[in-house]
Amino acid sequence: MDEKSGQVNIAFSPSPEKLNTNPEQNPQENKKKPTNIRERPKWDNQLEFLMSCIATSVGLGNVWRFPFVAYQNGGGAFLIPYLIVLFIIGKPMYYLETVLGQFSNSNCVKVWALSPAMKGTGYAQTLGAMYLVSYYVSIIALCFYYLAMSFQSPLPWAVCAPEWANCVPSGESVNISEIAGNPLSSAELYFTHTVLRQSNGIHSGIGVPLWDLTLCLFISWVIIFLIVARSVKSSGKAAYFLALFPYVVMLILLIRAVTLPGAVNGILFFVTPVWSRILEIRVWYAAVTQVFFSLSVCSGTLIMFSSYNGFRQNVYRDSMIVTTLDTFTSLISGITIFGVLGNLAYELNYDDISKVLGSGGTSLAFVSYPDAIAKTPFLPQLFAVLFFLMMATLGVGSGVALLSTINTVLLDSFPRVPTHFMSAGVCSALFLIGLIYVTPGGQYVLELVDHYGGTFMRLFTAIVETIGVFWIYGLENICLDIEYMLGVKTSFFWRICWMVVTPLLMIFVFFYAIITTDKLVFGDVYEYPSSAYLAGDLLQYIGMAMVPLFIIIALKKYRTNTVVGTIKNAFRPKATYGPQPDELKEGWVKFRQEAKTQRKIKRKNWLHHFFVILFKGYR
Repeated sequence: MDEKSGQVNIAFSPSPEKLNTNPEQNPQENKKKPTNIRERPKWDNQLEFLMSCIATSVGLGNVWRFPFVAYQNGGGAFLIPYLIVLFIIGKPMYYLETVLGQFSNSNCVKVWALSPAMKGTGYAQTLGAMYLVSYYVSIIALCFYYLAMSFQSPLPWAVCAPEWANCVPSGESVNISEIAGNPLSSAELYFTHTVLRQSNGIHSGIGVPLWDLTLCLFISWVIIFLIVARSVKSSGKAAYFLALFPYVVMLILLIRAVTLPGAVNGILFFVTPVWSRILEIRVWYAAVTQVFFSLSVCSGTLIMFSSYNGFRQNVYRDSMIVTTLDTFTSLISGITIFGVLGNLAYELNYDDISKVLGSGGTSLAFVSYPDAIAKTPFLPQLFAVLFFLMMATLGVGSGVALLSTINTVLLDSFPRVPTHFMSAGVCSALFLIGLIYVTPGGQYVLELVDHYGGTFMRLFTAIVETIGVFWIYGLENICLDIEYMLGVKTSFFWRICWMVVTPLLMIFVFFYAIITTDKLVFGDVYEYPSSAYLAGDLLQYIGMAMVPLFIIIALKKYRTNTVVGTIKNAFRPKATYGPQPDELKEGWVKFRQEAKTQRKIKRKNWLHHFFVILFKGYR
C-alpha cells in the first residue's frame, strides 16, 4: 500500500537500491523455502571456468564455418566488419552474460528474477540450445565415423568405388579437366554415397536411421553423458583436455599446411580483401551471425557456467581472454584450411581456388579437407586421425556446454533429482531426437533446424535480453552490481554499447534478416516441401513466443488494482534476486543505499540523469 494515498501501486522504483523486499506486496513469493535441497556446486578453481568457456566458444564453427563465411563475404574485407561487430556486440554480450550468471548464481531462466516478466527469454534460449545440440551431436558422430575410418590404408575416401561414375580418386593428383562428364572427387562421393547414403529429397520421407551412424551417435552421447554426469565436478576436469588438445592439433596442421606447395596462393585467396563488399549490409549481417555462432552468446551456456563461479572471480578478464582467443582461433583455422585448399588446387593444376572449395559447411569439413589429406604424401592416416580427433574434441566441448545448459535449468527446477539421473534422461531423449539426423534425409532436416532454430531465434533473444537488463532493470543498476562484485567501475565504452549501440545494431540486423531472407534451398538446388517450411517456422516462432507468453503470465500473477501497478510489479526485481549467501546480499543492499544517497545529491533532472548514467555513473 502507498503510505500517502493508500492505493496499491507496487511500482518499480528508478532508485537503484529499491527491490521488492516486502513479502506482503508479492504473496506469491512469501513461501517457505524448500529444505534438504542439493547445494549448488562450484568450480574447483578459476581455471576450470576459463577452460570450459574456451571449450564452449572454440568449436566446430571456428574450423569450418568461419573460413567459408569470410571467403563468401569479401575475404580479408570481411575481417573489418567482423572485428567491429566483435567489439561492439560480441565482447559486450559475452561480458554481460558472465556477469549476470556470477552475480545472481542462477541459470539463464532464474536469472530473470531481475525482471520476472522477461523470464521467457531464458526459456527461449534453453529451447534454442536444445535445437542446436540435437543436430550438433550428429556432426560429432560424423567426426567419430571418419576417425574410425582414418586407420585404414589406403584411406577409404581416397579411392573410387566401381559403381561411382565420373569419379576422380582423391588419393591421386589428377587434372579433372581431362575427365569427361561432370567429374566428382572420391571424397565427395564417399561422403554422400557411403557415409550419408543421402536421398534425393524428403518429399517421400527421411528414411530409417543408418546403423553405423546411429552407433557413432550413441558413442557421442555416451561421452557427453560421462562428462556431465557429475555436473561441474566432472565437466570441469574434462575441460582442460577439451580446451587445450585442439590447439596442439591445430598447431601441427598449421605448420603442415603453410609448408605445402601452393599453400601461399590459398592463404592469399582467403585474406585478400574485396573492398566493394565491405559496405554491403549482407556482409555485416554475416559478421553478426558468425559472432553469435562462434562465441555461443545468448544460448544460456555462459550464464550457466558463470553461475558456478565464486562471487569475486574476475569474469571481465576471462571474457576478454576467451573472446580474443576465439577470434585468433578462427583466423588460424582459416589460414590452415585455405593453405590446404591452395595445395589441392596446385595438385589439380587449378588457378581458381574456389573450384576446390565446395559448398562450405559440412562439405568443407568432410569433403574438401579429407580430399586434401588423401593427397598428403607422408602418412595421410596420421593427419586424418589428428584432424578428425580434433574435430570430435571441439564438437564434444560445445556439446557438453549446450547439454549442461538444459541440464542446469531442469536440475534447478527439480532439485531433488540426482544429477546423473537427470543427465541420463536428457541425453537419452536427445539421442532419440538425433536419430532423425542419421537417416538418408537427415542432412536436409539438419539444414532446416539450423536455419530456423539457430541464429535467427538467438538474435531475437539477444535483443530482448539487452532490453530486459538495461532498459527495464536499468543500466545504472547493473553497473552498480558489477562495481559491488568486481570492485571496478564500468567505463563509458561498455555503457554506450550496452545501452545504445549493441541493441540498436542487433535490431537493425534482425529486421534486415526478416525482410531480405530468401526461402531456404538445400545445396542451392533442392526446394523443401511446403510442410518442411511450415515446420521450420514453428520451430522459430515457438521459441520467440516464449517471451510474450511469459509476460502475460507475469502480468496475471502480479496483478494489482491498477494497470500501471500491475505492469511495474511484473517487471520489477523479485525479493530473491541478488548475490548469495545472505551476507553478500546484505552488503549489496547497503552498497546500493549509499549509491542512492550520492545520486540524490548530484542529480539535477531526467536529462542530466540519463547522460550521467550513460557516461560515468553517479559514484
